[in-house]
Amino acid sequence: LETVGHLSDEDSPETGTGPGPRLGALSDLRRVHAETMPDLIIVGLQERRGHAPMQTLLELRLAGVQIDDAAAVFEKVTGRVSLRALRPSSLVFSSEMGPNARHVLIQRYYSALIALTGLLLALPLMAVVALLIKATSKGPVIYRQARVGRKGRAFEVYKFRSMFVDAEARTGAVWAAKDDPRITPLGRWLRKLRIDELPQFINVLKGDMAIVGPRPERPEFVKTLSEIIPYYGQRHAILPGITGWAQISHKYGDTLEDTATKLEYDLYYLKNMSVALDAYVIFQTVKVMLLRRGSQ
Repeated sequence: LETVGHLSDEDSPETGTGPGPRLGALSDLRRVHAETMPDLIIVGLQERRGHAPMQTLLELRLAGVQIDDAAAVFEKVTGRVSLRALRPSSLVFSSEMGPNARHVLIQRYYSALIALTGLLLALPLMAVVALLIKATSKGPVIYRQARVGRKGRAFEVYKFRSMFVDAEARTGAVWAAKDDPRITPLGRWLRKLRIDELPQFINVLKGDMAIVGPRPERPEFVKTLSEIIPYYGQRHAILPGITGWAQISHKYGDTLEDTATKLEYDLYYLKNMSVALDAYVIFQTVKVMLLRRGSQ
């Protein structure tokens, strides 16, 4: 995208904050359009009532000019739903927002099929990993941890143990960090290759998770994040996933800003759930595993 410039009134809160140079006031829309002939007009006013030149926009639209909302363009370009532009009415009246019952049912079937196939194929590898965990550190092979799932219901997620026993006895619940001292040497490789996630196929077969969806978070974090980040609870409208759109689209982060960005990706997935999108996420996840670009 190449920005030609923006229009804003002198007394508007958007004055001086738009992309590119200011080309004039809102009333200059017709003149500026005739001079610059842009491919797209993006409307991004914080308050449109009484400000947006709707009559001029309507005339240009009927003349064949492409006009779009800033939030919609942001979504198309970034693959995220902007939290800054999101309003409750956007969720209530949107025909796209919310899980499609038909796709949710289809997703459950192919998630169970993939999980069963993956579990059977991975059994030899999982047996070797179990022996290595037992041989290199004390503690159980499988680590169980409470997570929040669909409709806010808590469940136990299964993972190969990658941390030392009682790693959080002193620190309590904290996000994983780079070079986390709580992780065992073997656990570092398990996480890098994402092999520690393999037992979650069992969670999928139990109906607690899907193959693709928002990553389930710990109850301690969900409570705090729901109070700080608007619309955070909306990600619990569907089953959490072993992998997800946010995981392949955004780097791992342990800040509130990263969490908010991941929520924007989760809301995009919630709005655009489809077999094709799930297939793309699975393909990208397998590619990441093969290229050994793991998570923390």
